[in-house]
Amino acid sequence: MTNRKAYIDSGILELYVLGCTSAEQSREVELIAAADPDIRMEITAIEEAMEALAMAHAITPNPVVKPFLLATIDYTDRLKNGEPVTHPPLLHEKSVIDDYALWLNRDDMVYTGEENIYAKIIGYTPQAVSAIIWIRDQSPEELHHDEYEKFLVVEGSCDITVGEAVHQLNPGDYFMIPLHKNHVVKVTSKIRCKIILQREAA
Repeated sequence: MTNRKAYIDSGILELYVLGCTSAEQSREVELIAAADPDIRMEITAIEEAMEALAMAHAITPNPVVKPFLLATIDYTDRLKNGEPVTHPPLLHEKSVIDDYALWLNRDDMVYTGEENIYAKIIGYTPQAVSAIIWIRDQSPEELHHDEYEKFLVVEGSCDITVGEAVHQLNPGDYFMIPLHKNHVVKVTSKIRCKIILQREAA
């Protein structure tokens, strides 16, 4: 190809690797690459460079993101399949486990799998999201600036460390994480700690 350098310098190959070319442009690149080993090599070099760049700037996601994303998908599917919308009461100092019996006693509100953190959403409003969560070992350290995180322990036990203070929680205990404070939950029981969790807008 007499204009190989101009074709490479045009940026079309980078756009192709990024998936930003039109269907027609993609077909053109693939036809040219099939006939020209130098173009194929250039595409491979671009792919490797972009992968190296992505890995160099990769950020490990918060381990809490995945279980709550899966819980959101599950909750959305349940609503689409006809589950009625319910509104669990907001957690407070006088909350008791029986306040959530309607959700805790459901056959589908069970832990499945081997994940460290597992969640099932039981209610959502613009003010608060309510979930049943199971923690096997501990949660990652978190910090909230715009929502209160509230806990009511249902089964098992855990320590919630807020700053330097350690709060020991057993079944029936309620605790609210203050804003702007680093905190971590560590399970202290032999069984997974099962908790009613609410994140309420501050």
